[in-house]
Amino acid sequence: MRIGGIALEQPTILAPMAGITDQYFRLILRRIGGVGMVTMEFISSEALTRGNHKTRHMMQFAEDERPLAIQIYGSHPERMAEAASLVEALGADVVDINMGCPANKVLKGCAGAALMGDLDLARGIVAAVRRAVRIPVTVKFRLGLDDRRVNYMELGRICEAEGAAAVALHARTARQMFTGNADWARIRGLKETLSIPVSGNGDIETADDALRLWRETGCDGVMIGRAAIKNPWIFRQIAEVRAGRRAAEPTLEERRSLILHHFSLLREREDEEFALHKIRTFTGWYTHGLPNGRALRQRINALGSVAEFIDAIEEYFGQVRAA
Repeated sequence: MRIGGIALEQPTILAPMAGITDQYFRLILRRIGGVGMVTMEFISSEALTRGNHKTRHMMQFAEDERPLAIQIYGSHPERMAEAASLVEALGADVVDINMGCPANKVLKGCAGAALMGDLDLARGIVAAVRRAVRIPVTVKFRLGLDDRRVNYMELGRICEAEGAAAVALHARTARQMFTGNADWARIRGLKETLSIPVSGNGDIETADDALRLWRETGCDGVMIGRAAIKNPWIFRQIAEVRAGRRAAEPTLEERRSLILHHFSLLREREDEEFALHKIRTFTGWYTHGLPNGRALRQRINALGSVAEFIDAIEEYFGQVRAA
């Protein structure tokens, strides 16, 4: 799969998720392998162009993460163009425009999925960003604001006409948020309509789901968000299945090593309190489906030191191995 001049080794993309797809999680996925491109958690064009320190800190990335996309959101073409120029200056491989986020705080700013309610503004933003940068521009959007306002096909045509290198469709409406089923038939329709690459997003829980999406829609890429949190090995598993091999489940040792490695990455740059808070959340996901995982989550929520956390992890995996 190619996005402009960027070649992806695998046609899989990590979807941007606020508070999740930070540098630590992206490095974790690169360490596991199999992901074609990672995407940074979405960035406010207003905060970025006004020099917000927290926003700039969020945008750090390492060479090991490439190819990497940075997604920006906003409602003003000029501000979005300026933000895209800063993204390019930082060295990102792709700048992605968020026209799909259904979160109220984003919608209230007439950004994210709200742009699907003003296609003239959406067109202006894509055109302004495209003029501002040389790197590929991509756009992620949904089916529409709700069932009465389904206009993804029109927006897809606009993106292509204004020079977007690729688009990604989350096959739900903004009103649906993450409920109900993604309508993969709409992904197929968009792929059949556009000549630029189309990635499908929604209801990909397993490697077999990804293959079924390709088979049913003919889409170029598969974008995965929430499933990668519970199973960061999913990209590796997809690559294995595409190569004709069995998708290997992570071993207990891989899960243990992942938690401790993620924690070590956090501790290198963050204070102990933040690192513990963050890793507690991820440990709950990384132990999803394991016996007595709930007991481990309850225990680590009460711990207040690095040593106690590490001891709890080692003890838990030792008990699971012995069971």
